[in-house]
Amino acid sequence: MVEEGKFIVIHYTGTFDDGEVFDTSKDRDPLEFQVGSGMVIPGLDKAVADMALGDIKDIHIEADEAYGDYDDTRKQSYPLADVKQSFDPQVGMNIAVQLDNGHQVPATVSEVTDTEVVIDMNHPLAGKALNFNIELLEVNDEAKYSGGCSSCGDASGCGDADPSAGGGCGGGCC
Repeated sequence: MVEEGKFIVIHYTGTFDDGEVFDTSKDRDPLEFQVGSGMVIPGLDKAVADMALGDIKDIHIEADEAYGDYDDTRKQSYPLADVKQSFDPQVGMNIAVQLDNGHQVPATVSEVTDTEVVIDMNHPLAGKALNFNIELLEVNDEAKYSGGCSSCGDASGCGDADPSAGGGCGGGCC
């Protein structure tokens, strides 16, 4: 059993219920994180607790234990003229939005009309059940590779444990 506070190294493949792969570490460095620290989504953190070195496990995580439910209040409209002073918005474009507290969160331009731009600050995986195939490769007392969460390559803010703010190792990295 993996103890809370240990640093573990896993390979994973994440899929949606229809089998579509949304992320995998198989073709790159494995993922390293500290168990119980909030570095990854809660469902994944809980799932590794009963694993032993070398175990391979398939898990299903509902949205509330992943990136949360989709929240329509996390969509905001801005005047197109104001936005165009900073950048030329395109539907699907990923951007960073600075919150009042100074933190930046990832967002997606979800709509552009003649007068406004709609920005969606929900995590791209919000509202979705996720499936993972996990292989436990190492269990260590300290971070061995990068201080934790080694393979996170997206802009969601690795180590930000608040999935509703787009954090946790984000969109593609647990």
